[in-house]
Amino acid sequence: MSGYANRVSAAPLLPLNKICLICFPRSFSAGIFNHLKGGFSFKFAYLRKFLGTKCPPMRYPQTDSWLGLRMWNFFTAQSGSTVCFTRVMLVCAGTMLSAHTVCADTSDNSSLIKRGEYLAKVGDCIACHTIPDGGKPFAGGRYMDTPFGAISTPNLTPDKTTGIGSWSDDDFYRAMHEGIDKDGQYLYPVFPFPWYTKVTRDDALAIKAYLFSLPPENSPRKPLKFSFPFNQRDALFGWRTLFFRADTFKPDPKRSAQVERGAYIVEGLGHCGECHNKSNLMGASNWSGRLEGGEIEGWYAPNITSDGRQGVGSWSEDEIVTYLKSGYVPSKGVVLGPMKETIMDSLRYLTDDDLHAIAAYLKSTKPEETHSNAEPVVYNSPHAPGAQTYLTYCASCHRVDGKGVAGEIPPLAGNGAVTAGGPQDILRVVLGGLPAQNGLSPMPAVGQGMTDQEIADVADYVRNTWGNVVPTATGAGDAGKARAQTATAMVGNMPEGCPPIPVKEVAKMVEEGEADRFNTMNPNDLIQGIDHVLKKLKQDAPGLSQDNTINSLTDAYCHVAIKDKTLTAAQRATQIGNFAVLVYSQIKDPEYSQNYIPASNK
Repeated sequence: MSGYANRVSAAPLLPLNKICLICFPRSFSAGIFNHLKGGFSFKFAYLRKFLGTKCPPMRYPQTDSWLGLRMWNFFTAQSGSTVCFTRVMLVCAGTMLSAHTVCADTSDNSSLIKRGEYLAKVGDCIACHTIPDGGKPFAGGRYMDTPFGAISTPNLTPDKTTGIGSWSDDDFYRAMHEGIDKDGQYLYPVFPFPWYTKVTRDDALAIKAYLFSLPPENSPRKPLKFSFPFNQRDALFGWRTLFFRADTFKPDPKRSAQVERGAYIVEGLGHCGECHNKSNLMGASNWSGRLEGGEIEGWYAPNITSDGRQGVGSWSEDEIVTYLKSGYVPSKGVVLGPMKETIMDSLRYLTDDDLHAIAAYLKSTKPEETHSNAEPVVYNSPHAPGAQTYLTYCASCHRVDGKGVAGEIPPLAGNGAVTAGGPQDILRVVLGGLPAQNGLSPMPAVGQGMTDQEIADVADYVRNTWGNVVPTATGAGDAGKARAQTATAMVGNMPEGCPPIPVKEVAKMVEEGEADRFNTMNPNDLIQGIDHVLKKLKQDAPGLSQDNTINSLTDAYCHVAIKDKTLTAAQRATQIGNFAVLVYSQIKDPEYSQNYIPASNK
């Protein structure tokens, strides 16, 4: 007799009245069984044999059915052996009951979900598919700006109506690999399928398993804001014919395993080239200027090839890893724009092995120059355009030599953001300021008090002084465009005026009127108000980081400043920026710096 048959014959008898106790209270089931005839009982294993189910040794059942779990617990307790069934139909007092469990997979589904969660972080899926500042994770609804209009991101939760809950494995992989959705429609390449096409099917389905483990959210997709003909998905056929080829990652036997892993991430799930490649007029970035730098959402993603001057060739592998983890390397610069979001949502969660693999791959790429290094002679003169503007607005912090202040003000000399192929980053920072990050001082939005021509001149000046050498293509029109794109808390010109206060203790203090202490033009009173709030915050939120303390109080002050209708936009930006720097200075004072707030981000 076979082992399977031995297990069948060894199974104990299970009376139907005991089975029904799983479904009904004892008093009810006992009553109805007085009316059952014949003392009906059966071997449950015969049902298994009848169903034709042959299962391996089982783990806990993968089922959401409360009834199924109760039956699993009952039968395994009764028999002392493994029970496997697909569907059981029970009749209790003339009522048909159904219960479902599944034959447990020998693989560990929880480990698959965990791997998918990690891979979703590598791909930075949450950044696009979650509305910032309070949106439901992966429920979509965020509008992404493109040269052709704005497009909203879809819901990736397992909701069957508005999400991907009805998608099969093949549907999901086809979207990742071919850029075609469940209904056969072409996907816009805002979704980075030109890179995801290289992701293995196993990795793609691990991501799907993770997404399907999330709570379903009913979140219909928002309408497309493309004009004709870009709002016609069928028109994507021509784009795809020219610029897309479904592909898989092809290992290079000449490269080390570490470099191979880095290539798989950078060229696939990490889709680094979507920002760091140049884009042509048709919006295709996968085929041009590979990792040589490109514009994204009004910012400039720099050259990350191994070029020693314009790329990361002069960076050590450890410096690259530190930057990808924290967004700051003292001798190189601080993260700006969309890359900051990428680090916060994605890169900081990667393992050290994967970060080192990315660094090793970038260091192995062919060095490419984004622009000529011919030094403009005009900037050798002390009367160069932008020099006086720099002395007026910038030199007090960044110093005349552009070296900044170690640990407080980043240098401009040799700064990768300054020497990038385009001026966008400098323009956006000058106009929008910077919040506190990595223990550095916040930067006021000094450009709000400048003309567009002054901003263009000072941008060219810092990009071509102290050994920096880049093209001087900046004009007043570039500055004007950047001004229109810039909306930050430091300026107080966000769509909602000021951002919501993310730290609940600070929000509570604002509700209680503590922020009213900031509503004064007397510097001494303002300092006393800041000191009072800092001491109270130290008690209420002792673990709050220095950066989050400064930024949350700045957000609170923004709400105070925008109420003053007598201020011009430039005056409001000046007041908000000065307040942020004042808070930073008070925290850095020895009275606070010794025991007050940890410098690392929480």
